[in-house]
Amino acid sequence: MTTAAIALIAGAAQAEYSLTILHTNDFHARFEPISKYDSGCSAEDNTAGECFGGSARLMTAIGEAKARTNNYILVDGGDQFQGTLFYTYYKGKLAAEMMNQMGYDAMTVGNHEFDDGPEVLRGFVDAVQFPVLMSNADLSGEALLSGAIQKSVVIERGGEKLGLIGLTPQDTDELASPGPNVIFTDPVDAVQAEVDKLTAEGVNKIIVLSHSGLNVDKRVAENTTGVDVIVGGHDNSLLSNTIEGAKGPYPVMVGNTAIVQAYAYGKFLGELNVTFDDAGVVTAAVGEPILMDGGVAEEEATKARIAEAAAPLDEIRNKVVAEAAEAIIGSKDVCRAVECPMGNLVADAMLARVKDQGIEIAIANGGGLRASIDAGPVTMGEVLTVLPFQNTLSTFQVTGATIVEALENGVSQIADGGGRFPQVAGISFTVSAGAEPGSRISDVMVRDAPIDPAKVYGVVSNNFVRNGGDGYKMFVDAMNAYDFGPDLADVTAEFLAANAPYTPYTDGRIKMAE
Repeated sequence: MTTAAIALIAGAAQAEYSLTILHTNDFHARFEPISKYDSGCSAEDNTAGECFGGSARLMTAIGEAKARTNNYILVDGGDQFQGTLFYTYYKGKLAAEMMNQMGYDAMTVGNHEFDDGPEVLRGFVDAVQFPVLMSNADLSGEALLSGAIQKSVVIERGGEKLGLIGLTPQDTDELASPGPNVIFTDPVDAVQAEVDKLTAEGVNKIIVLSHSGLNVDKRVAENTTGVDVIVGGHDNSLLSNTIEGAKGPYPVMVGNTAIVQAYAYGKFLGELNVTFDDAGVVTAAVGEPILMDGGVAEEEATKARIAEAAAPLDEIRNKVVAEAAEAIIGSKDVCRAVECPMGNLVADAMLARVKDQGIEIAIANGGGLRASIDAGPVTMGEVLTVLPFQNTLSTFQVTGATIVEALENGVSQIADGGGRFPQVAGISFTVSAGAEPGSRISDVMVRDAPIDPAKVYGVVSNNFVRNGGDGYKMFVDAMNAYDFGPDLADVTAEFLAANAPYTPYTDGRIKMAE
């Protein structure tokens, strides 16, 4: 081999750039370890190695992953907010503290970051020591956020510039409470505009932090140029090359774009090793999410800090309110696709509470159910983990035609795992998921009689859905609406107590057509 050839090979080798991307998404305030049902895990089970996640394990795993590589970034795909009493009590403060300690480089805004409006989000942005990104929103009309959240940022790692772009769900105004002044825009157009801007600045390694779900991430990858990696979130997709039932490989490749996501709740730490050529094109992307099981030691200082933060919450959450005869399944993949036991429990509880007010039908959004409950004593903390949003019961009146329209909306995003899927009581129907929009719902029965499109029915839901959340805009102008009923978690806890030991069930109120 000639000297020139050897020099050429050496030059090519030097031109390669390797980066480890460590990532989390949809943490949802799971600072303490979780059970296999993604809800609280007892200290005894944790000691026995039967729990997952928690900030102390994540701290250890991040430290070990950083030590395995000489070049890394740590990023988050959104939805640090909401999900446990920690969030109810501390809002974004504890999340900011933990993320600063773990050394995050950037995160995108998830829809739940807007749950308490722009003010709480601004407090979080001010508290973190890294950029919070969102490209597909016009913030110019919202003084609290304008200038605080960037569309993209450039950071340097290993002598190279990396462009990071944030992305949030386009329908965040339906999913949370951003207020009237934040305007969300198309993800493809927003990302391409930032890519073009970064490319013009000489940045050729571009990573999108996307809280938009796997299907949107694929669409962004297919319809943009210049995106190298998409770190996802929002639909809790587990991507893996080894775990049975994963939604896809880790990474999912669309052309030269690598898409990753690491489930949710701190159960996994994503670890993607990417190699770029000197033109910034991905030549290799390999990795696997790391399971935060009992084999990952809990970092002692973090464990002590979380225990300290938990002290004010213990009295509330340790109160036993009922008994469950069996595990009550409320997992996302079930309750956003079919009738589920937790959906029946919550819808039954809602209807039972207001049935003496002329209310016949209950509709709960599947996305409002955030965890399962295991068999045995049920604590208020467990109920609040399932129903963390402090939603109140809403009663109102609409026609049968409007109810059918609402059910059509509810089943319109089954393929994407949309949170609008309707869990119901007092009503039954059949879903043809593959049918044309507007014709997916049939055989709607109310109290064993076919629904009458012209008749006015009394409905109970939660204040989020009644005010148009999750696409239920047809309820905004409902008759005799009252949004200030009791807290949904309290209603559910009282129903569980009245029916203890509670046996979960499904009864065919939602049928799926072949």
